[in-house]
Parts: sequence; structure tokens; C-alpha cells
Amino acid sequence: MPEHTPDKISFIKFLPREPELIHAPYIPEMDFYTAIRTGDVKKVRKLCSNEVFHEKEGLGVLSDDSLRNMKYHFVISTALIARQCIEGGLQLSEAYSMSDYYIKLVDRTDSIPRISAIHDEMALAYAERMRKLPKENIYSKPVTHLIDYILEHLDTRITMPDLCKHTGLSASHISRIFKQETGSSVSEYILQKKLDTARNMLDYSDYPISFISHTLAFPSQSYFTRVFKKNTE
Repeated sequence: MPEHTPDKISFIKFLPREPELIHAPYIPEMDFYTAIRTGDVKKVRKLCSNEVFHEKEGLGVLSDDSLRNMKYHFVISTALIARQCIEGGLQLSEAYSMSDYYIKLVDRTDSIPRISAIHDEMALAYAERMRKLPKENIYSKPVTHLIDYILEHLDTRITMPDLCKHTGLSASHISRIFKQETGSSVSEYILQKKLDTARNMLDYSDYPISFISHTLAFPSQSYFTRVFKKNTE
């Protein structure tokens, strides 16, 4: 049994913007969020370089501890960016997964400049994702629901009966439309998303392989290692 106990994926709740605490200029802020939503990577990069996140004018005091204060502001900024991207067409599950990932990075740091660096990285990652979004296939509602379900349950063994129950569709119908619209079978898609997640966990965390394979519901560590190597060679 792995040393760590895996946590169920929890999705960030949008935090209310408290006017008495947060005083950053409204128009420049919205200009920044709009640039991200529209995928204007060049403008986002310029705005990030023009103003360091932790030196931004008008940041309110959310905590007497300076490090915790910046972490709170980071969470708020991330929530607002995620919401802008969702409204711009990014899937809920992907927007939330990205925000969870970057918030966890910040949670582990004890450096305010590092928080600013992660903020810029996060903003550019969302902008780049939004830039690519229009070029992707527009999936039908059933396939979108299937993808959302898969991405929200990567920590479980996802079965076809689960997908049938979730959508109310037959297994044959799911297999046909999923392959038709994504170019992958359901099982191939699930495996690839699990491997993509595992790769990020290996690159950006100190979790052992045993924990990662268990968290992503692989049958065994040896199976995980084998398929991971096969798909990354």
C-alpha cells in the first residue's frame, strides 16, 4: 500500500471578490483576463513582464503574513482566470484541473518571487490553451459529457458500464461516437489521460511511483511502469 493516501480530486470553488480587501485597478485587470481568454499569448507575456504579480498596484491585505497574503491573491487570480477560460469555451474539468495543479505548486512554495513566477507560468499556460482551442474539434454534447466524466474520475477504474450509466447511452453507441469524434477508442483516451497526468506528477512533485500508480488506479505498479515506458519512448 502506498505511503501517501490519495486525495479525491477536488475542484476549486470560485472565491468572491471582496471590494474592501482587493483594490487592484479594474480596467487593467480585465484587460489581462481578456487577453488570456482570447488566447493572446504575446499580450499576456507583455503584461506579465510589465508588472510583477507580487508588486502589483492596489493588492489588498488578506493576511498579516506576507507569504500567505500572496498565496490568497494567487488563488483569487487563478479562479478568475479559470472562469474567464470556461466562459471562453474551455472544458470545466480541464480548467479546474489546471487551477488545481498551479494552486498546489504555490501551496508548496515559501518564496513570494516564486509565487509571481508561477502566476506568470499559469497565465501563459491558460492563454496558450485558449489559443489552441478554436483549432480543435468541437465535440458533441454526449462526447463532451464523456470526456468531462473521464477527466474527473482519473483516480478510479473507469468502466464502460460507468460511462453508460452516466450518459444513458449503450456501449456500442458510446464506442462509435467517441472514436468518430476523438479519433481514439474510449480505453485509449483514458489511458493517455492517465499517463499525461502521471507525467506531470513525476515532473512536478516528489510523489513516488507507487503512489502515482495507485492514485491513478492502475492495476499494479509494474503495469504502470511498463505502459508508461512504452508510451514515452
